[in-house]
This record gives sequence, C-alpha cells and structure tokens, in this order.
Amino acid sequence: MAHLLDGITPDSYDRAYGDRELLRRIVPLFTVKAGLVALIAAAVVGAAAAGAAFPLLMAKVVDTAQRDSVADSVMPLVTAALGTGLVAWALTFFQQRAIGTLVGDVVLEIRRRAFEAVLRQDMSFYDGQASGAVASRITADTQAFATLATLTLGLVGQVLLIALLLVAMFVINVALALVTLATAFTIILVSLGFRWVSRRASRQQQRSLAQINAYVQETLRGIAVARNFQREQSTDAGLTDVNQRWFRATVRLNRLFSGIFPLLLTLTGLGTIAVVLLGGSQLTSGRLTAGEWSLFLEALMLFWFPLTSIASFWNQFQQGLAASERIFALVDLEPGVRQTGRAPVPSLSGRIEFRGVDFSYRADQPVLKGLDLEIGSGETVALVGHTGAGKSSIIRLITRSYEFDGGELLVDGQDIRGLDLDAYKSHLGIVPQAPFLFSGTVEENIGFGRLGSSEEEILAAARSVAGGDWIDVLPQGLRTPTNEGGRNLSAGQRQLIVLARVMLKSPSLLILDEATANVDPLTEAQVQEGLDAVSAGRTTVIVAHRLPTVRKADRILVVDGGRVLEQGGHDTLLAAGGRYAELYDHYFRHQQLDFEIGKEAVDALPR
Repeated sequence: MAHLLDGITPDSYDRAYGDRELLRRIVPLFTVKAGLVALIAAAVVGAAAAGAAFPLLMAKVVDTAQRDSVADSVMPLVTAALGTGLVAWALTFFQQRAIGTLVGDVVLEIRRRAFEAVLRQDMSFYDGQASGAVASRITADTQAFATLATLTLGLVGQVLLIALLLVAMFVINVALALVTLATAFTIILVSLGFRWVSRRASRQQQRSLAQINAYVQETLRGIAVARNFQREQSTDAGLTDVNQRWFRATVRLNRLFSGIFPLLLTLTGLGTIAVVLLGGSQLTSGRLTAGEWSLFLEALMLFWFPLTSIASFWNQFQQGLAASERIFALVDLEPGVRQTGRAPVPSLSGRIEFRGVDFSYRADQPVLKGLDLEIGSGETVALVGHTGAGKSSIIRLITRSYEFDGGELLVDGQDIRGLDLDAYKSHLGIVPQAPFLFSGTVEENIGFGRLGSSEEEILAAARSVAGGDWIDVLPQGLRTPTNEGGRNLSAGQRQLIVLARVMLKSPSLLILDEATANVDPLTEAQVQEGLDAVSAGRTTVIVAHRLPTVRKADRILVVDGGRVLEQGGHDTLLAAGGRYAELYDHYFRHQQLDFEIGKEAVDALPR
C-alpha cells in the first residue's frame, strides 16, 4: 500500500522518538504545575476508590437482601452505595475541569516553545520549508497533543480503578480473577503490538494534513496570479491531489483501527463468557454467593471499559504521539547559523571584510568562491551583476541569515561568528526588495523598528523620509489601516513605510536589496530621497538594479561567479569598457531619463 502514499514525505528535520524519550519530554511539562497535578491525582484516587466501592456495596445489598427480607437492614447499604456514586461523580467532574485547565496551560507552553523555535531559525530554514506546513505543527499538531494529554489523564483514573477492582476480584475468587487477568494481558499484548503500525500511519496522516495547510496558504497568497492567468481549475486540481493524499492516508489509518477494535471486543467477549461459565458452576455448587457473583460481573464490566476505551481512543492516542514527535522535532531543531561566541556589540562602525569566504546553498553548487572584499566604515557600496552572480548571497552573509562554508567574515575587525548575534542584529537596518507590512496601522508598522517608541518619534521618522509628503496622501495619515502584507497600499507607499521603520531604528549598518526595483519613476524618486536620508553617515551595502542607486554609491562592485571582478566609481568603470560597461549598456542606460522625469515630478509637489 506504500505506493498509495507517494508524495507524503517527511520534512528534512523530522525524526522519530521512542516512547521513553517522548515520556521524558512530556512529563516535565506537567510537573511544573505540581499543585494542580496533585489536586487532580487526589481527585483521581478518590473517584477510583468511590467507583470501586460502589459495586462492593451493591454486592453486599444483594447478599443482605437474600438473607434478610427486612428493608431496614438493606436501606443503609443502598444509601451508602448511592453516596459513593455521588462522590465518584463529583470528583470526576472536578477532575475533568482541572484536567482541562492543566492541558490548556501545557499546550500554551508547548505552542510557545514551537513558535520560539521557528523564530530562532535562520533564513535557510524558511527557504526549504513551506510556511503552511510549519504553521500546521504549531496549530494542528499541538491540538492533537492536547487531545492525547486529555485522554491520557482521563484514563489514569480508569487504570487505577482497574487495579482496585483487580484486587477485589482476587479477594472474592482467585480462579475467576485469573481468567480475567489472562484476558486483559492478551488485550494489552495485542494493543502494544499494534502501536508500531498505527504510529507510522498516524505520522503519514499528520504530514498529509500539513501539506494541505501549506498548499492552501500558498494558493491564497498567490491568488492574484491564479486569477490573472485563469488557472483556477488547475489550482483546484492541485488541492485535489494533496487532498487525495490525505484521504488515502486517513483511509489506511481507519482500516487499521477498524480491524483492531473488533478484535479487542472479541477478546473481551470471550473473557466474559469464560467468567460467566466458571462463575455459574461455582454459584451452583455453593462456592460463590449471588452477591459475590453479581459483584464480579459488575466489576468485570467496569474492568473491560477502560481497556476498550484505550482501544477506542487508540487512533487519537497514536495521532497525538505522532504530533508530539513532529512538535519536538521542530523544538529540537538547531539553527544552521552557529555562533562560536557571544562578544558584546555596544556600537558598530560598519567596517566589513570578507577573507576567502566560500558559500553554497547546496554542497555541489558553490555560490561564493574564496571571496575577498573590504567595505569601509560609512562607505556606500553598490553590488551589481547578473542574476545568480552572488550579490544577494553577500548581503545574506553580512546579515548572518546563512552560515558560510569557509574563510572569515569580519565586522569591525571581529569574527562575525564570535559576536552576540542579537546585539549584532540590533545594529542592522534591512530594506528588502519586496517590503512586508503587518496587519495594523502605518504607525504600528513604523513603530516595529524600535519597540516602545513614542508617537512623536514615529512621526519624526516618517517625516524624515522623502520629505514626509507621502504621509498626507494616506487616507488617515499614520492611522491608516494596513492589511496582511500591506496589500491595500501601493508598492511605493509600502517601501516608504519600511524606510521610515529603518530610520526609526537608526542602524549603524544598512542593507538594501534594491528598494526601487518595482516602482514607477515618480515613486522611485521619492524612495531614492528616502534612501538618501536613511543611508547618510551609515555603512550601506546595496544590491542595485537601478542606475540612480548605482551612481550614488561611493564604490561599485561588479560581482560575477561569486567573485568581485571590477570595482570603482561609475565614470571610472564606464571608461574602462569592461563588465560594468556591458551592464550599463544592457540595463542602466535607459533608466536615467525615467528617473529624471520622476525627480522633476517630485520637486513639483507642494511642500
């Protein structure tokens, strides 16, 4: 049946955990709530004791009524039995409410740990993983874990009840108790043998569900592309494909459980028949009273219930265990970027030096090959070159988004791997090519640059970018709402907001991944004004595709094949007639007129 599940593959960081390892990881999550656990344990013991006492008292009622027909001698026993039943109900009610609170707290903690694990990963993790599949671990898998915890805690009381009833059975009749115990032992062995197959099937189902989440999220993010190219039908077919994988995985899991449950019921039925036949013969011979036999039959029914409950919930148990594996695999995942030290970074002048740096996204495809490069403090450097030349890789290493394979990368003369990473990144300002805004307001998105900033500071940062005229165009100024990604605003407005966010942060080192590549000439001129303001007095590294950005750089680096082939000023490189001159003729020459038109339009705007 393996071919039916083709396409349901584990993620690169998935790993299998043994039951002991899972138990070792799960138990501490509950022990930190020792007080609540103690109350639940007391309620469990009390409910189990009351539950076991009920059939004992009812057996006494039967024997007493058989010997003495006077109602007065039976009523106290009936009252006591009803009282134990009421106590068992009350304690079980409290137990279930307390378990709900405990499991809720534990799920909050494990979901927080999973989310923190995602946040600490470097960009190589996000490049290789679908965001929807990762989100599925934080949401769907933690919910499956909650179900596992709730069922397990609920069954603890029933297991304790089994133990108490088993003791009572041996006190009443050893032979009948041994028959019951033998049947229970057989059921346990069958269940334990089944878990290995069911765990694997549960993993497949969880993975297929993650694939559905990933596909739906990706489709919604790219819905405009699907609409523009009229690919709704093929997009729907893609969902059908991943949905079919989930369906096949679910059917396989259900078939497994539909086979085990009837088998366990058959075993319990055979055990009951054996007890009834043996008990009936002992009752006839006088070796067993009617009350004892009724007690035994009642205890037997109570005894089978937890075992069949375990079988009934086995699907959810295995899904919960599989979900636990997926959660812990995420929590245990170490970032690809490894720091060798935590040297403080109180300030940063922004001097950067690459010494023979090698880097590759895949081992067999090197991107940077022995790169040597120096960037001075306060210098503005533009990286130009064809797609795939290694420009973005250089800034990704500077921002410590990826780990390099060899060589040295120094910042202010210190090995970047020996710095406190959080402290280092606090000095970085990054403006991506595709700006992203969070749901909220323009003001909140700018304030994301430095938490705790006042409204006046946020407004000042916004006004310092491109003269601040763009704020007045927004419907509600800085209070203008932004939806997910800021799609209700233009590309230029989003980029200006991101520039204001960086300005508020006031970084020492500025990284620009061509902030004007996807805007019109008017907006480009506005954004360029913002870039000039943000980069003033700061070390600035730019991946450049636009001539105005290139010409403003102190030094232009022509990158190709993971090496710097040429470097110098615009006029010098153009006069040399080398690779930069070729790039200028093919890409840059026509851009100057567009920019000048946009600049004139910006200058004509009322100030």
